[in-house]
Amino acid sequence: MRYALRSAALCVAAVALSPFLSPSAGATPVGPDGAASGAAWAATEDGPQQYPNVFIEWDVPITMSDGTVLKGNVYHPADAAGQPISAPTPTIVNMTPYTKLGSMIADSLISVPWLSDAVMQVARDVDLSGTPFSGITDLTKALGGGLLRNFTVDRQLIKSGYTQVVVDVRGTGFSQGDWDLLRYREQQDTVEVIDWTAHQPWSTGNIGMNGVSYSGLNQLQVAAKNPPALKAIFPVVPSRNPFRDLVAPGGAIGVTFMPAWLLAVNGAKLMPDLTALARGQFDMQWLKDRLADPFTFVDALLNVLVTPEIDQLDPKVQALLQADSPFRQSWETDPSRITVPTFVTGGWHDVFVNSQADVYRQIPLPPGQKQLFVGDGYHISNGNESGRPGLPPRMDVLQRAWFDKWLKGIDNGIDEYGPVTLRQQGGGWISSPSFPQPGVDYRRMYLSAAPSGTATSVHDGSLFGAPSPALDQLTVAPGLTGLCSRDMAQESAGATSIIDGCSKDARIQELGGLTFTSAPVPEPTTISGPIAVRLNTVHDATDGYWTVTVNDVAPDGRSSVLSSGQLVSSLRAIDESRSTRLPNGDYTEPVPDLSLDSRQPMVPGQPTALDISVPGIEAVLQPGHRLRVDVYAGNFPRGLPPMPLLVDSGLRPQHLLLDQNQPSFVNIPVRGNSGW
Repeated sequence: MRYALRSAALCVAAVALSPFLSPSAGATPVGPDGAASGAAWAATEDGPQQYPNVFIEWDVPITMSDGTVLKGNVYHPADAAGQPISAPTPTIVNMTPYTKLGSMIADSLISVPWLSDAVMQVARDVDLSGTPFSGITDLTKALGGGLLRNFTVDRQLIKSGYTQVVVDVRGTGFSQGDWDLLRYREQQDTVEVIDWTAHQPWSTGNIGMNGVSYSGLNQLQVAAKNPPALKAIFPVVPSRNPFRDLVAPGGAIGVTFMPAWLLAVNGAKLMPDLTALARGQFDMQWLKDRLADPFTFVDALLNVLVTPEIDQLDPKVQALLQADSPFRQSWETDPSRITVPTFVTGGWHDVFVNSQADVYRQIPLPPGQKQLFVGDGYHISNGNESGRPGLPPRMDVLQRAWFDKWLKGIDNGIDEYGPVTLRQQGGGWISSPSFPQPGVDYRRMYLSAAPSGTATSVHDGSLFGAPSPALDQLTVAPGLTGLCSRDMAQESAGATSIIDGCSKDARIQELGGLTFTSAPVPEPTTISGPIAVRLNTVHDATDGYWTVTVNDVAPDGRSSVLSSGQLVSSLRAIDESRSTRLPNGDYTEPVPDLSLDSRQPMVPGQPTALDISVPGIEAVLQPGHRLRVDVYAGNFPRGLPPMPLLVDSGLRPQHLLLDQNQPSFVNIPVRGNSGW
């Protein structure tokens, strides 16, 4: 009750102050919190709205061009009597595989006052900061960061004069058809849903899209198709290429997130519409479709993990492992085709982190019309560092301001925010004109066998500004220390991040790897941008699997992973059309082809260079901190090579050759006097 009264008082105060905070009065966003503009956006979202109620049309049928019927819930602003208003409104579309039922349940957590207050009270009271389980607090803070409103429906947004349409994608929820999982038919469905929505009498024809994860990814897909009614999108933790980001990063198959996710979505899609059944209106076509395809893609995942021969792989798997196949191409979005205002949010440890900054860079819009917002979180904790004094606005607040600007034409200053708002790992929030930051220079740091005296690992080596004249060969074997790692937390979407000793400290994982550590920096040193690691390797088999992490090592020895990359050795061929280099030829972002067509088995005993891409980071090494590169022979349980390639590797030890004539090094984007 105290919380409800306090919230009401804050809303009244915010609305009273909003004329003085209004961005239209001349205020310009300053810094990550948006200053006066940010306060005005929060007041607009949290204060009383134009309409007092929400009216819901349940399971509205939307017929696609091939006759398949999708089902959507339509949320209308409603008057005091609970009836939908007659005036047309801008409309927000959310396409979800997680079922409208899931959205409805999550919506209940934030729309029923007493329940919402209870959930928020628990989220605030659970504060384990300073304990070995502070990661729990990092997750509960996301409940107060607005993420649920992005995921489900935002009733405040609807009450302010928007209609929201939440649709089960084909083959999921109560929609008919086979689940097409982000492929061309599903993309066409999204185009048709937008067109259907734009022509309804309750819509002005100005359409926006929102949603999290899958629902963010399909926003990018459809925006690249430029349907005329689509005016703005707000994708939260999206991907432009789920194959490279999640399904097979570096060529290794994700064996934690993907199985759990496929089972969850396939399980949810089998839940029947009991209300329709009770009315005697059960959809028999829905039942036929589910019986025909009960476990979409589960068979392909199992096939790639157990089939020992390449030519015995399932045709779907074969198609995914061919770079130019229509299947694989259907999953890849070209951001350069997006022409509508786009606000991309992400996290440095999100499963899709490799895409988010790339999407922002490639969208051909001026800064302001495109925005990038990246926190220091995981897939399920986006927005956990927001909505409090000195921190950025909540996710729902930013979303509301974005749609008000681009769908209603309200001059609220959101286009002056950022345009790049980043949480520096090791520092605080910053606003930047770009990512990477201006003034960053790439430099090599060479891996050396010389002991640094800072790590307990298979071998404690050093990072130097020049190659070591010594010739050394270091051996590392596959192991299980990755079970306790930030990679595991990332692959589990943040679920295992509650264990600080694994997700925030790599020293247990490092027991199974090679470590290379620099001298301490004398002053704050910024690392901003993608990272490339070159390893000169020797194998005892015809394949292998390498993982590298880039870490910030504190004076007390804590080793925090900033980012990680991986590569199956035989899939080392680089796609030059996607990759970036410096004038001297060094890669800054080597993008592997990841295709069986370009596979090159290793020659046992022959030194072979591998270029491994590490997703871009924004971090600051504080005085006394060190840079570290960890090298592992594998990354279980984040990933395993497809079974035929795993068989070829034999899970044998792998060797790193340290030779000044063919050096191993990290090419890192640095700004500041590192002293290296």
